[in-house]
Amino acid sequence: MSECIEGYARRGIGGISIWRETLEGEDLCQVKQQMKDAGLEGISLVRGGFFTGATGKERRDALEVNRQALKEAEILELPSIVLVCGATVGQTPGENYAQIRDGIGAIADEAERMGVRLLVEPLHPVYAGDRSAISSLKVANELCEELNHANVGIALDVYHVWWEHDLAERIERCAQGGWLDTYHICDFKPDQSHMLLDRGIMGEGCVDLRGIDRMMSEAGFGGRREVEIFSSKWWARDQNEFLDEILNAYHEIYRTL
Repeated sequence: MSECIEGYARRGIGGISIWRETLEGEDLCQVKQQMKDAGLEGISLVRGGFFTGATGKERRDALEVNRQALKEAEILELPSIVLVCGATVGQTPGENYAQIRDGIGAIADEAERMGVRLLVEPLHPVYAGDRSAISSLKVANELCEELNHANVGIALDVYHVWWEHDLAERIERCAQGGWLDTYHICDFKPDQSHMLLDRGIMGEGCVDLRGIDRMMSEAGFGGRREVEIFSSKWWARDQNEFLDEILNAYHEIYRTL
């Protein structure tokens, strides 16, 4: 965690979202102070969710895991938590959707009292069987509309939604609903070697990053672009080099926008 904070601050990145795995064994109050001392804006805790389950006990246990994540976000003074919503093998997409809706609804008031906003992240349909039944921005919008809760929004990740033909309209609908909260960037490599761990640095793949950025701007999004790249290839290399490559690619694509 300290390596991340120091590396981001030294490069003037300005903000940080924190994965729960990096907090293991850490003093959360100390991490919060390190972020403040480094001048980093806290964005989100990643991640909560996985609300589905074949039994009532599994679903209740999932709610308790999410409540613990909310406590961590509250201590760290992170204003939101990203939800990878879940999907249980053997259940229909409709059953998974209903359990997700009910799970988010069960904790939305608690999260609001804690000052932590719940952000639904739609995932690429390839994950619909076992990771998330919220498999498009369209479905995420419909979920937020159905929940109709002021403390529920959306985390948009280009890796997962770039393929949607009506993406501009979906982004605009998201913004109109008041749900367009955070914005993740990377690239989708058509020849990726691993479904989860071979995302590309911006410019390595086929996503129309400039076009999507214009859609976000036209919809009124004014927040940060957050880079999120799962890559066993890059994680195996020097992480300072990885950060430098990210920034080089970022400036190449976004400096003229």
